[in-house]
Amino acid sequence: MNETKHVHVIGIGGSAMAPLAGMLREHGFRVTGSDSGVYPPASTLLESLGISFFNSFDAAHLQPAPDLVVVGNIIARGNPELEEVLDRRISYRSMPEILEEVFLPGKHSIVVSGTHGKTTTTAMLAWIFHTAGKRPNFLVGGVAENFGKSYGLEGGPEFILEGDEYETAFWDRGPKFFHYHPDDLIVTSLEYDHADIYPDFETYELAFRRLVNLVPRRGRVILWGDAAESGPALQRAAEKAFCPVETYGFGAENDWVASDLAIEDGTMRFKVTHRGKPFGNFALTATGRHNVLNAMSAMVVAQWRGISADQIAAALATFRSVKRRMDVKGEIGGVLIVDDFAHHPTAVKATIDAARARWPGRRLWAILEPRSNSMRRKVFQEALPKALALSDRVILGGVFRAQQLGDENRLDPETVAAGVRALGKDARVFPSSEAIAEHLVAQAQAGDLLLIMSNGSFDGLCEKLLKKLGAVAQFADEAKSR
Repeated sequence: MNETKHVHVIGIGGSAMAPLAGMLREHGFRVTGSDSGVYPPASTLLESLGISFFNSFDAAHLQPAPDLVVVGNIIARGNPELEEVLDRRISYRSMPEILEEVFLPGKHSIVVSGTHGKTTTTAMLAWIFHTAGKRPNFLVGGVAENFGKSYGLEGGPEFILEGDEYETAFWDRGPKFFHYHPDDLIVTSLEYDHADIYPDFETYELAFRRLVNLVPRRGRVILWGDAAESGPALQRAAEKAFCPVETYGFGAENDWVASDLAIEDGTMRFKVTHRGKPFGNFALTATGRHNVLNAMSAMVVAQWRGISADQIAAALATFRSVKRRMDVKGEIGGVLIVDDFAHHPTAVKATIDAARARWPGRRLWAILEPRSNSMRRKVFQEALPKALALSDRVILGGVFRAQQLGDENRLDPETVAAGVRALGKDARVFPSSEAIAEHLVAQAQAGDLLLIMSNGSFDGLCEKLLKKLGAVAQFADEAKSR
């Protein structure tokens, strides 16, 4: 890699691939890329860095041949650029391999893994280290609002990484996080996910147990320790550690314990003790018990790396979360629109609970698009109604790319809606974002909260709602002035 000058990224529009391209550019390489379509924030980032990209795949994009090609994990055989790479024996790597070979050598690797909360926790850690003057290097699976981007190369001794358990590349079906060689490892939670990759929970859990087993003796493993909620899988993972393990949570049995949770003026306040001794008082604008847990795991690592409780508290008080995590899109006519990434029943429940706490008294609409590879499948069909019924009204969109799954595997939104109605809450299914927007504009009232949940764009639902509600409000204002 030292002699590499031109790197071409196939799949450059991906949420992690565009930041990687930026990192390579800042590292001194000439970078180009291609994708079937590159949209904000990826396109904005690439343009700001002067990285040229194609909105299509074509073998001609590899003329003349680059020194190295980075292949995204969604790129499969049959892609014309990938076929050209293989035919001409152009050197290629996966995204995790680039991190492993170029960015991680000589750095203290801090990896945040788990089913839930890893993006927010990674962003928290990066912000804590930054505000403490530790000059962190980091890569987050979303736009960290404090930084305005997903990565940073500040030159310090640590590299903070979101450890994704999804597969690495078409030739490497193992999880990405095996390439990150953690010195400190956080495992936030373990629940079955990525049903398209892992056939059952035992296989999913095994990947994390192997990850824990990679941490050197001088390292640390940090686990959520509230056994009644986290389940036995995390305890089984701890058994594979050859280094010290510390737990955090709300139960007194943990090494790190949070207590006295209270919401004041939209801020979550809590206290933390370490093995019975006071550690500090903390405040978060990111409300919800799940964000307290995220903050606790981050502070455990931070204090091990020499950051004081006061420095951690100052950072958390100014932490602005990650885009698409309880992201307020706007309020028109008293109707509040909030966008969130929730893509798993547990995440849906946590998001609804946090919204209730942050905006008490509002009628809450839970609007869900079954879009992730697991959510599109029947694996969560029984669990979803109970989570969604925590809201006041429920709207379900159609399954994203439903034609790719057979009836025996595909989630049925009508069945989920019926399950919600059986729990006493109104639930309806609509075939498109346009139909959902029309219904919500007709039914939503001042004081309502529209909580939009999808790990994708939901076909621009937030933007459509803002536009339609704005038009209604303008019409009403004009009618009053007549």
